[in-house]
Amino acid sequence: MTESVTLTVTGMKCSGCEANITGKLKSLDGVLMAVASRADKEVKVEFDAKKTTTDAIKAVIAQAGYTVQDF
Repeated sequence: MTESVTLTVTGMKCSGCEANITGKLKSLDGVLMAVASRADKEVKVEFDAKKTTTDAIKAVIAQAGYTVQDF
């Protein structure tokens, strides 16, 4: 089952940051699409819910050195 999530992420300063997050997320099994935008301070992810979770996605972003905002 495919799901989508948009996360508010702070700490992205440049296009390299966007590429870093996108690359790390795409290497996570189950992630089908990932787009990071420093201008919007968000990361949009489409994923297979049978293979990964929102928590795993948040963990990858945090391990890359960025902060996921929880509201």
